[in-house]
Amino acid sequence: MSLEAKLSSSVKDAISQLYGEAVSSEIIFQATRKEFEGSHTLVVFPYTKLSKASPEATGTAIGEYLLKNQTLVSKFNVVKGFLNLTISDAYWIESVKTICNNNNIGQLASKNKKVMVEYSSPNTNKPLHLGHLRNNFLGYSVSEILKADGYTVTKANLVNDRGIHISKSMLAYQKFGNGETPESSGIKGDHLVGKYYVEFDKQLKAEAAKLKEQGWSDEDIEKKNPLLVAAQEMLLKWEQNDPETVTLWKTMNSWVYAGFQTTYTKMGVDFDKFYYESNTYLLGKEVVEEGLAKGVFFKKEDGSVWIDLTAEGLDNKLVLRGDGTSVYITQDMGTADLKYKEFGVDKSIYVVGNEQDYHFVVLKHIMKKMGRPYADEIHHLSYGMVDLPSGKMKSREGTVVDADDLMDEIIAECENYTKESGKIDDIPADEAKQLFSTLGMGALKYFLLKVDPKKRMLFNPQESIDLHGHTGPYIQYTHARIKSVLRKAKEMNLSPAFEVLQLEAIEKELAILLSNFEAKISEAAQEMAPSVIANYVYDLAKVYNTFYNELSILKEADAQKLTFRVSLCTATAATIHASMKMLGISVPERM
Repeated sequence: MSLEAKLSSSVKDAISQLYGEAVSSEIIFQATRKEFEGSHTLVVFPYTKLSKASPEATGTAIGEYLLKNQTLVSKFNVVKGFLNLTISDAYWIESVKTICNNNNIGQLASKNKKVMVEYSSPNTNKPLHLGHLRNNFLGYSVSEILKADGYTVTKANLVNDRGIHISKSMLAYQKFGNGETPESSGIKGDHLVGKYYVEFDKQLKAEAAKLKEQGWSDEDIEKKNPLLVAAQEMLLKWEQNDPETVTLWKTMNSWVYAGFQTTYTKMGVDFDKFYYESNTYLLGKEVVEEGLAKGVFFKKEDGSVWIDLTAEGLDNKLVLRGDGTSVYITQDMGTADLKYKEFGVDKSIYVVGNEQDYHFVVLKHIMKKMGRPYADEIHHLSYGMVDLPSGKMKSREGTVVDADDLMDEIIAECENYTKESGKIDDIPADEAKQLFSTLGMGALKYFLLKVDPKKRMLFNPQESIDLHGHTGPYIQYTHARIKSVLRKAKEMNLSPAFEVLQLEAIEKELAILLSNFEAKISEAAQEMAPSVIANYVYDLAKVYNTFYNELSILKEADAQKLTFRVSLCTATAATIHASMKMLGISVPERM
C-alpha cells in the first residue's frame, strides 16, 4: 500500500472515530508548502460540516488523533484550514529497507494488459538519422517503462520497404550505380542505398532545369519529368511482381537491413516483431474493399477511394489511389488489423513525429467507423523534431545528420572529455574503451529523453557530455561514486542496517525521493514520457551528491548511522541503475 493510501486510511479512521461519520470519497493530499514543516497537507474545510467546528479546531483534532493512534505521523501543524503532516522517520527508514531487500526493484505488479509499441519505422531508401535516434530511444524507453509498470509489451518495427521513395533509390542505382555494392565500395549498405536516393534528387533537378530551358511549364515539369514518371512506372512494376524489379528491390533491401542491424545494435534497441509494408499494404486494400461495401468509403470517377470525415471536423481523406496503388493510410489500416489478430493488444502505441498528427487522427476515426474493437486504444506518441545549430535536415538533399556518425562523434567527444578530466588514468585500455561507449551513448540518449517528447528540441553535443550538468554522464558518474563507496564498505565488512532513530534532514530527503520511485514509474507509463524518469533520476543523483558532501559515510563514528548510510547508498545505486535501464542507458561500476 502506498504512503498516500495509508494516510488516507488513517484520516478516514480519525474522522469516523471523532465524528461518527464514514468518509466514502477519496482523501486528497497536497504537497506541503516549503515554508511549513511537513510533507503532506490535508485541506480540512470539507470536514467542518461533520465536526461542526472551525477549520483550525478540526485540523487539530484530526492531527491529535493521528498522533495517539498510529505511528505513521510523527508531527503535525495547522495553518488556517490546512493540516500539515510530518511522516515519522521510522516510516522512511522502513521504506529504504524495503528497497534494499527488493531483488526486482522498479518492477510493479502485472496489469494483465497487452501493449504494442511501434517505433523506428525506417524507410529502406536511406540510413537512420538524428530524428530516428529520438524515435528509437523514445520507443525503446516507453516500452521498458510500460514493462516496469506491469504491462506485457511487444516492441514492433514497421519497415517502409515499398513505395515511390524506394523506387527512386532503385531507379537511380539502376541508371547510375554501375554494379556498385557495399563490398566493392566499402560503404555500409544503408548508406550506399541512401547515396542513390540523394542522387535521384540531384538528377531530377538537373532534368527539370533542362526541361525548363526547353519551355516546359512548371506544372508539367513537376508531374511529367521523365525520371519521376520512370520511378512511378517502377513502383507499378513492383506491385505487378515484375521479376527484374523485385530482384533489384530484394538486393538493395538486403544491404539496407544489414546496415540497420549494425546501427540498432550500437543504439542498444531491439524489436520483438517486424512488419513489412510490402506484406501489409495488400491487407489494407482488403480493408478498403470492406469499407466500400459498408459505405464507410466512397469512390470517385477516377477510381480513387476516399472517406468523408467532415462530420468529425476533418476533411475528405484518400485511402487508395485511382491506379490502385496504396498510400500510407492503406497499409496502416491493414497493419492495425494484423496487430490485433496476432497479439490481441489492449493498446497500440505509434511512436511517430508530430508531422503525422493528422494521419493518426484519421486512422483512429477510420477504424472506429469500420467497427474495430481496438480503435479507441490507438495512441499516437507524437514527438517534436530534433534541430541542430545548422538547421533542419533534409534527407533527399543529403543534409541529414547520420545516426552512425553522430554516435561515433559523441563517443569520441566523451573519450576526449574523460581523458582531460583525469578520472580514468588507472583503468585498463579495453575497459576504458567500453566506458567511453557507455558514457557517449548515455550522453546522447539522456539528452534526447530528458525533454518532454512533445517538445521540439535543439541537440547540443557539447552540453550533453558535461559531467557536472543535467546530463547522462553526471548520473553515470554518481552511480560509479556510490559503487566505490559500497566496495569500500564491503572491505570494512559493513552491510545495510536500519536501526537509526532520527534522520538528518538530507537523509530524509533522499529516503523520500527513493520512496517515490514506483509512483514515478506509473506516472511515466501513464504519460508515455521517459522524461519523467530522466528528470527523477537526475534529482535523485543531485540529492545523493548533497548527502555525500554534507555527511560522513564510511568515517561516521556512530555504528547505527554508519550502517544506515550504507543502506541509503545501496538503495540509491539500485534505483539509479533501474531508472537508467528504463532509459536504455548503462551505468558504470567505476569511472
